[in-house]
Amino acid sequence: KMKGIVMIPRMIDKSRAYHSNSLGEYIFPCPLDRIVLEFLGTDHREFAYQTQTLSDKKMALWIGEKCLYKSKNDKDLINNRLLKQKPDTIESLERFNKIKNKIGLIAKNITTWVELIEVEENQILSKTP
Repeated sequence: KMKGIVMIPRMIDKSRAYHSNSLGEYIFPCPLDRIVLEFLGTDHREFAYQTQTLSDKKMALWIGEKCLYKSKNDKDLINNRLLKQKPDTIESLERFNKIKNKIGLIAKNITTWVELIEVEENQILSKTP
């Protein structure tokens, strides 16, 4: 979390990876990113610009400014929406199932994007020498 919102540190990493041409199979902005961007009242271009020019500490300050008038309840609601987000289009479901199938049995009971991301990224990290 950053400033009480899930996904933001991951979005910062993905944005920086995008600009250094090292994003790989990740997508920036993905549908989850778009939910956060809408909540912050910004778009991926402004967010990406900030990630290229600001340190993590200054990004936290910028995010804080964007959330200045957001209550804890607002943040809880957006976090809940992000954590429970499931594939919502045919294309999204196909991508979701492709990733699940690649992971294998460990992903059998996964139903949300955040669960899938956590399992996939933990699996990738565990294979890193």
